Amino acid sequence: MEPPLRRVLLLGEGNFSFAAALCGARGTQVVATCYESQEEAAGRGGAARSIRRLRDSGAEVVFSVDCTKLQEHFLPGQREFHRIYFNFPHCGRKAGVAKNRQLLARFFHSCAEVLAQEGEVHVALCNGQGGTPADQPRREWHNSWQIVAVAAGAGFVLSDVHPFKAETIDGYKCTGYRSQDKSFCVEGALNHIFTRSTAPLCFTPLSCETQLGSQNVSFQVPQVLVDKSNRGFLEENSNHPVRTIKEKLSAGLSQAFPLQDSSSCLPLLHQGHPDGVCHSNIFWIPLSPGEAPSTEETSQGLADAVLFSHFGQDTDKNVQEGCTIPKLYLRPSLLPHAQAIIKKGAFSPGTLQVLSGPVFRKCLITPHAMPVFHEMLLVLAVSRGTENSCIQMLVENVKTTLNSLHQGVSGVKPSISLQEAASFGAELNDFAAFERQLGEIRHFLCVGPDPEPPGSCVGVIRTAPGEFQSPELVVVSASLNLDLLAMLLCGISDWRMLWTWDRRFLGQFPEGELRLFKSFSLYPPSYVHDVSFWVPDGEEFDEVAFHTLARRVSGEMVVSIQLRDNFQQPGTGRRSLCYRLTFQSCDRALGCREAAEMQLQFREEIQQHLGVTLR
Repeated sequence: MEPPLRRVLLLGEGNFSFAAALCGARGTQVVATCYESQEEAAGRGGAARSIRRLRDSGAEVVFSVDCTKLQEHFLPGQREFHRIYFNFPHCGRKAGVAKNRQLLARFFHSCAEVLAQEGEVHVALCNGQGGTPADQPRREWHNSWQIVAVAAGAGFVLSDVHPFKAETIDGYKCTGYRSQDKSFCVEGALNHIFTRSTAPLCFTPLSCETQLGSQNVSFQVPQVLVDKSNRGFLEENSNHPVRTIKEKLSAGLSQAFPLQDSSSCLPLLHQGHPDGVCHSNIFWIPLSPGEAPSTEETSQGLADAVLFSHFGQDTDKNVQEGCTIPKLYLRPSLLPHAQAIIKKGAFSPGTLQVLSGPVFRKCLITPHAMPVFHEMLLVLAVSRGTENSCIQMLVENVKTTLNSLHQGVSGVKPSISLQEAASFGAELNDFAAFERQLGEIRHFLCVGPDPEPPGSCVGVIRTAPGEFQSPELVVVSASLNLDLLAMLLCGISDWRMLWTWDRRFLGQFPEGELRLFKSFSLYPPSYVHDVSFWVPDGEEFDEVAFHTLARRVSGEMVVSIQLRDNFQQPGTGRRSLCYRLTFQSCDRALGCREAAEMQLQFREEIQQHLGVTLR
């Protein structure tokens, strides 16, 4: 069976020499067009010869085609183009960068109407015009065509860029400079390849069911976590890198310890309040009176189910219609589940218990700060006096496995170090800082070239407090952040990429394999907006809540938040803050209009939820 024809559309052809060089390729149907009429086009040097060659090869030649109105030139059944080429677009004469940006913007919107779902748009520009880091030298942003930003407005991302080598195209002669029969300067020219972005996410409210005590309860997932719920990254049929790392670590550890995986059916909710953990870092879950289990049911088992922190019965309760409802929250750690295993007597000394699953923590916005990630918790009861050697054996096994994983990815041996908590510097990444809230840490496990690079701490090692020990046994645990490990091993610079819905991400990781990640969205545009406001009198400003609102409103499109000004008004003592928000997506198209709309909504939300007064 013959494969379907690949339809190729060429726009703005001057003398049709580029189209003539492409025609005749097997399995390709070429449609070559130009903006001028047939009479005007035929007057260009060599055009008549190229047109004859095209038609003789079976290609279609169409004249008077406006690249900004492609849907008007092709019937619905003829619009599935797999590639669209537009070489050296220009408005003509002495048009400035603004007019050429407008031309590109309308062109990309028009392409969206006729391009196949997985098609490509190729745009060749002279050196410096595009405004990307690939241009050498690179023009100032305002003096460039800003091609990535204008394409994003139509739903396209830049997936590749490479030199436009005119000399390798047989018979090609560039013409059309300023509407004349002259050549553009193609030395250093670049070909920009764009693909469709995934559609914007629709954050429909989502309910989730879980077990709490002896009762099943349903609750509404916080909106900021809706697109991260029920993703199944650790399930058997998943080829997500976090699962691959978990499976490889388990296989490596099984060489040294008997293993028991206790990850199934771990409840998502806890009751009360974890001692020592900041209230702002917790995702609190309200339940309606009809859904809430009784205090006795939830406190039984769960109130005591803690390994390294104590969950007391919180006296601050929500009261609705006279019904007392316990405070519930999404688990920020798997530690309580390990304690539950110990309490049930299901913990065999010498057997390494493995627990894994997503955990949830409110945090500030940084490239390595994750509101949800997959934790792998290793728990081992050993004879008293042997805990140090067991910790060393555990760490050496983890290091050996990570080394083999990393060498399989890049061939470079990573630096994996175990550092004493007492000697570790104060500059902790978000993961390590939160783990310190959960209880005393003996060692930090770090991956990276430097002792303390940002994001390098991927695990912590503890021994349980004395109340959980016996005269004969000591409980040792290691908590690993699988998402951070995936980022460091696969060269992923932004944690949000791990949660993308774009199939091109998982397509780079065949089952059981780790590879260096290659971005399918290059040089994504960023948009900066400032917001200034007065803080409510007498109240402490909750910066974590501020960042969480930005996450929710933007759908994780805010890549950084920086405090620009902290001003206190003389006399009144009123406090004003000014923050700078940078909107940028790592995986899909984000246009300036969409970013501006997010900023406006964010301004409304902080007034409503944080009680601030905008300036």
